[in-house]
Amino acid sequence: MYIKIKTQLSGYNKTVFGYKTQMLSTEICSIKNIDTMKVFVTGATGFVGTAVTAELINAGHQVLGLARSAEAEQKLIEAGAAPHRGDLTDLESLKAAAAISDAVIHLGFIHDFSKFAEMCELDGRVIGTIGEALEGSNKPFLITSGTALFSKTGITTETDTTPAYHHPRMATEIAADQVAAKGVKVAVIRLSPSVHGEGDRIGFVPLLISIAKQKQVSAMVGEGSNHWPAVHRLDAAKLYLSALETDFESGTRYHAAAEEGIPFREIASAIAATLNVHLISLDEEKAAEHFAWFA
Repeated sequence: MYIKIKTQLSGYNKTVFGYKTQMLSTEICSIKNIDTMKVFVTGATGFVGTAVTAELINAGHQVLGLARSAEAEQKLIEAGAAPHRGDLTDLESLKAAAAISDAVIHLGFIHDFSKFAEMCELDGRVIGTIGEALEGSNKPFLITSGTALFSKTGITTETDTTPAYHHPRMATEIAADQVAAKGVKVAVIRLSPSVHGEGDRIGFVPLLISIAKQKQVSAMVGEGSNHWPAVHRLDAAKLYLSALETDFESGTRYHAAAEEGIPFREIASAIAATLNVHLISLDEEKAAEHFAWFA
């Protein structure tokens, strides 16, 4: 028996990087039977992964977390999870962990932006390998992608599958579809460009801050009217749990977005004010040079 908690966004309570985040309110909405699962989680000790791990354990599930160091193993044990020693390059180890689990949540990604395209290709291989272990099992496989791949003029929806521009990260979405075509129960969770919260060091906003520090200016393209969706990592974690416990159709996409559209100008302005540097506007050509691969 499991007490199901309803979580919703209520009033604003905090300002983060120049925009407001919303406070969560909870209430018991039902008590129902939910099968507990042993869930293999890659990236379990990461920024979003730690929140997902906690959410799963609080819901009564067991977590088998990928750990590539003794420090990561200890972190998982302290969180109440079981460690599985390995890393994203050890494909056979990933396959073995997936085979003994009831579900897989793939959050891990090697954030080596000097080899970004190579890391994206590796992510595709990781997904394919885990998929092999899940074929014919009907075990849920949640894969992490991003809404930024499909940015365009207008609104991006969960049914969008064609990127607005060529991007190496599409290897993730392609691999997810290939695995789903083999009968694996796949859902893709597309995280917002800004997943914020305490301890964020590798997300897009910290990257923008790093660029601004290096260039000594905070830049935006044109008037900065392009909009970024955003989500708090705790809200994103609740989406992973909700998707896991839902009998979704294979190939389903979920968008993790609480604030649907934050003007980029607000983000760039907040960074400029925080670092005490000038806010500048760039055309697309100069923006490509300024932001490099991030443009």
